[in-house]
Amino acid sequence: MALYPRSKKIPAAAIAKSDADRLAWLRLARSRRVGPATFIRLIREHGSAAAGLAALPQLAAASGVSSYQSFSREQADAEMAVAQKSGARLLCLGEADYPPLLATIADPPPVIWAIGDIELAKRPNVALVGARNASSLGVRMAAKLAKGLGGADYCVASGLARGIDTACHKAALDTGTIAVLAGGINHIYPAENTDLAKQIMAEGLLMSEAPMGTAPQARHFPRRNRIISGLSLGVVVIEGAAKSGSLITARDALDQGREVMAVPGNPMDARASGCNMLIRDGAVLVRNATDIVQALGEIRQPELPLEPEPAHRPTPTPETLPAQILLMLGPTPQPEDTIIRELGLSTQQVMDAFLDLELSGKLARHTGGMVALAV
Repeated sequence: MALYPRSKKIPAAAIAKSDADRLAWLRLARSRRVGPATFIRLIREHGSAAAGLAALPQLAAASGVSSYQSFSREQADAEMAVAQKSGARLLCLGEADYPPLLATIADPPPVIWAIGDIELAKRPNVALVGARNASSLGVRMAAKLAKGLGGADYCVASGLARGIDTACHKAALDTGTIAVLAGGINHIYPAENTDLAKQIMAEGLLMSEAPMGTAPQARHFPRRNRIISGLSLGVVVIEGAAKSGSLITARDALDQGREVMAVPGNPMDARASGCNMLIRDGAVLVRNATDIVQALGEIRQPELPLEPEPAHRPTPTPETLPAQILLMLGPTPQPEDTIIRELGLSTQQVMDAFLDLELSGKLARHTGGMVALAV
């Protein structure tokens, strides 16, 4: 039984029930000038995807578009063939396996590709999002929250990006994670997360509304973000600048009636500006997974697991070490030992880099063996 009410947007008679129906759905969804709202209107007015397809040329002509051609049968067959080779399954809005909470948003994807455990999209989900250039503290916090939510029987949704997203997916692999891509489901971005994506396909769920083989472009990410929030009961922003994609996801969540939460940060760190702004405007302040569970109305208090190991970072070279250290630091002082351990280099190598950064005015030392970005 579904956990959430199903969308009433699609008449029961128009729901895809066969491969022929799904092909017609794919063709209509991929046709020019047919977005989610237009797709739903065509389905409701004409009774089926096939009938909507047949009506498109006449409707386009009435709007002043001559020689309109819908997405062809050959094009749809080709996309289906690539999907089959990739192990992807097409989910159509209104079907039993379509993510039920996503179906309730104003503009749900008419069709969405999925690889992995589709049941994860029917579980209570929480979206964890944040900065790509995350600090070391942000990465550890992301992993801690994801691990804690998994222990409380929540699935974690995110966008497979560098930084916060990557840490969340890795920490939630054992308990359930959903990665939503901006490009095609067979076009992993960033490429460095290819192995992680394969793990998610095997143990979690990978999803995308984009056509097969689509390379992600900037305009695709806001559309991807609405799916991440739409799948979820709430969105937690862990690090995010005031004009970041994470804030777009938070705005989507507000529009969709989801709970918006944020982890506070140092006011001097630009990566925390969006989070602090959200909290100022009424978002739930998050210190741990228990705060998230309470905000979502869970009665029982889970026993949260210990903080996981930090997400793996590629071993830096002598040339990239200073830049890597600066990415890991923020205005809040951190123990030198923690940075050295996470980098996986010798103490002398890292201490030499600390000294160079201190002399250049980029790093500040504090009492107790603590270091931070120079402010």
